[in-house]
Amino acid sequence: MRKFAIEVNSLIKNFGSTIAVDDISFNVEEGTITALLGGNGAGKTTIISMLMGLLIPTSGNIKILGKDIITDRYSILPKTNFSSPYVDLPNRLTVQENLNVYANLYSAKDVKKQIASLSERLNIKSLLNRKTGQLSAGQKTRVALAKALINDPKLLFLDEPTASLDPDTADWIRSYLQEYAAQKRATILLASHHMGEVERLSNNVFMLQEGKIVDSGTPKELVKKYGRSNMEEVFLDVARGRQIDNIVEN
Repeated sequence: MRKFAIEVNSLIKNFGSTIAVDDISFNVEEGTITALLGGNGAGKTTIISMLMGLLIPTSGNIKILGKDIITDRYSILPKTNFSSPYVDLPNRLTVQENLNVYANLYSAKDVKKQIASLSERLNIKSLLNRKTGQLSAGQKTRVALAKALINDPKLLFLDEPTASLDPDTADWIRSYLQEYAAQKRATILLASHHMGEVERLSNNVFMLQEGKIVDSGTPKELVKKYGRSNMEEVFLDVARGRQIDNIVEN
């Protein structure tokens, strides 16, 4: 029997008269990597914010790891984490101090050992005593990923996980995330504009437009369905409203 890390039913989020998320339902199976794809304003950030319990839905239900995100948020928090290069860690704290703070926030175990291990694996050992605000964009991305893995989360939300990284480091990070998901049977929900990354990492993709899920499937299924060569071309079709005309009949 399949188990779901994320269960979303009839989810709606309005901001005044603006409908940001328009009655969506989907499940994410445990131990898989799933991508949310859509242009600016498609609803990705709003959906992730609701899944993390940071925004209250206008209506609908969300279960995270089998528990209601509204009523059981604080029991869910230690089993999840989040990384985004667009959300800064406190700049005045050193990397070591930031990792300690978030380790305590997420109730991480063996904090000293965990920080040492992540620092080695993510190549941030030399950065531990530096102020976070003094780091380059690429260094901040690696530190943000270390923060996101500090509690060995069962569910990991990632927003552009390889932003500002050189190609070699980005490739290594993608391999690391694949291994982490497989070894820990962890679930990853990924938002990325790097279509090659989506094709490589994702077991399943949800295509978003104006707050609705307009299509879904594996990357291979979507590429075949739209008669395209890769996910970037599929993304452009959906973003430009061409998803109906270009579908190839099986």
